[in-house]
Amino acid sequence: MSDAFCSDCKRETEVVFDHSAGDTVCSECGLVLESHSIDETSEWRTFANESGDNDPNRVGGPSNPLLTDGGLSTVIAKPNGSSGEFLSSSLGRWQNRGSNPDRGLIVAFKTIATMSDRLGLVATIKDRANEIYKRVEDQKSSRGRNQDALLAACLYIACRQEDKPRTVKEICSVANGATKKEIGRAKEYIVKQLGLEKGQSVEMGTIHAGDFMRRFCSNLGMNNQAVKAAQESVQKSEEFDIRRSPISIAAAVIYIITQLSDDKKPLKDISLATGVAEGTIRNSYKDLYPHVSKIIPNWYAKEEDLKNLCSP
Repeated sequence: MSDAFCSDCKRETEVVFDHSAGDTVCSECGLVLESHSIDETSEWRTFANESGDNDPNRVGGPSNPLLTDGGLSTVIAKPNGSSGEFLSSSLGRWQNRGSNPDRGLIVAFKTIATMSDRLGLVATIKDRANEIYKRVEDQKSSRGRNQDALLAACLYIACRQEDKPRTVKEICSVANGATKKEIGRAKEYIVKQLGLEKGQSVEMGTIHAGDFMRRFCSNLGMNNQAVKAAQESVQKSEEFDIRRSPISIAAAVIYIITQLSDDKKPLKDISLATGVAEGTIRNSYKDLYPHVSKIIPNWYAKEEDLKNLCSP
């Protein structure tokens, strides 16, 4: 803050400069002494990926350490006009002759970014998937394999390692035509290659049914009370030896919770929201049913409400 004469206060007062609006405001009476001021200082801004990084550069985009040139190479644009077309074609041919070793990586990173955006994943998962793909690509052993399945598998592994797992079916929905079987094979191949690189098994992270619960409940439009009950039920279900996949257990718990509420969901809707087959949900419900009195929270359903559940 600095001092300036305020016409309302009739004396020198401290003034505050609002950089977003360009206004100089009196700190005592709030009078705008000057508006739309022009800031003639350098336009410093940060291009760092993380907000905490101190990287005040005035020009250029963020560098990518996974690329040879840091992702800061120059590309000649095509100018307009007939003379520009000749110049463009000549420069374009010279540009294409210059081999770019990262051309394949750039395309792969763009594909991973597109899949991440469609799934609503955070930047850390996308960066981890890029890193996994770069390590696999450096081994020069992925030639001839299905690239779409390979990139989808990198994203699947990255989600697992960042403790934000997605089902293979969710990954498959954005994998540009790659099937679940192809993604599964690609995942096994990547895990094997990374294991050979490190000389030890790759840590994938443990999947729990609770990892999927909030997202599945959101897809079904369940209220907060039902979501809370479902999360508590899933945590209690881990105390019992229920030999089902975490995704199947999550779907079965959601089915039980909705049957105990006024907003009952049909099995078909739960199957669509979770990606679990109706028959699998029924079988998981059959395994959970003997423990339902110990799994469902007392504040959500009473003993007589549990007796009204249909017998499997």
